[in-house]
Amino acid sequence: MVTTTAELAALCDRLADETFVTVDTEFMRERTYWPELCVIQLGGSAETAVVDALAPGMDLAPLGTLLANPAVVKVFHAARQDVEIFLLKFDAVPIPLFDTQVAAMVAGFGDQVSYDQLCRSLANASIDKAHRFSDWSARPLSPSQIAYAAADVTHLRRIYSGLTVKLAREGRLDWVAEEMAALTDPATYRTEPEDAWEKLRSRSTNRRFLGMLRAVAGWREREAQRINIPRQRLVKDETLLEIAATAPETIADLTRARGISEGFAKGRSGSGLLAAIKAAKGEAEATLPEPPRDRHGPPASPALVALLKVLLAARSEEHDVAPRLLANSEELERLAAEPVPDIPALRGWRRDVFGEAAMALKEGRLALGVDGRKVKLISG
Repeated sequence: MVTTTAELAALCDRLADETFVTVDTEFMRERTYWPELCVIQLGGSAETAVVDALAPGMDLAPLGTLLANPAVVKVFHAARQDVEIFLLKFDAVPIPLFDTQVAAMVAGFGDQVSYDQLCRSLANASIDKAHRFSDWSARPLSPSQIAYAAADVTHLRRIYSGLTVKLAREGRLDWVAEEMAALTDPATYRTEPEDAWEKLRSRSTNRRFLGMLRAVAGWREREAQRINIPRQRLVKDETLLEIAATAPETIADLTRARGISEGFAKGRSGSGLLAAIKAAKGEAEATLPEPPRDRHGPPASPALVALLKVLLAARSEEHDVAPRLLANSEELERLAAEPVPDIPALRGWRRDVFGEAAMALKEGRLALGVDGRKVKLISG
């Protein structure tokens, strides 16, 4: 256990001499908008440490220096939430970064392979799940909690080594490097309040409604950040959609929305929401948002989407890579509906593995057949 800044600084000095360091975090987010960092686990070639981020007087600056050290690869499993925390804490993404979950998908271990699965496959170890849902903010931490936390980065060393050997042998380290470029882009983790409405996936194409939705969703994001509570605890999605549709003007109108109490409507949050609605009503037509692109034009042919799914399964099987990493359902819909959509499947290594064949299938230059028990591609 590391419980003082001096101990952390000494640890990070030692780890700075490593070629890679395994990293994990334990945090709480059920009651807050911003994640509360509780524990950080670090593993080097000869030691594992569990850092108490909540220890009195703890300054995590030495960790920030280590995470920014370009000579040390930072190895995570399913890195997004951990990286988001470090971006908030240090205003920088750890570099260079290696995510074993993404790498495992490239290496043919399937979609979103779990840490437990990789432990069994590559480290010949099993994980005790007893403390997966512990309250990591409570002190003192129990010996079993500390052991559980340490195991997360102990086995990760062998997993990383096994994956890099396999990927190098198959010539796929460059594929993983492309994926890591997205994970190290700070924009991946930042949602601007004005863009929050897009995640609500409204089916409406009415620009005035979408402008109202943008305004109230942006308000919710900023207000949840200010109060530091989860956005759904402030106002649920379905309530926000109702408010955008009805555009209440008064406190009495606002209280008619599901889940909006009189106390909320009369308080600071209610006043801010009504102000956002009023401002949105006065927005000029030219500045209203356009409906999402995939709503434009004729819908995708279900038959073509089905063919693309078969092609995706065949190419992922041939190249032993997770289908979801090549393209998701929304991208397949866009492939079928748009001439040349701007999607990851048509860029980089994905284009070589799947995108080129998908375009050829759309344009009638490729057909699908069956050879024994496998799908085969027939060039036209």
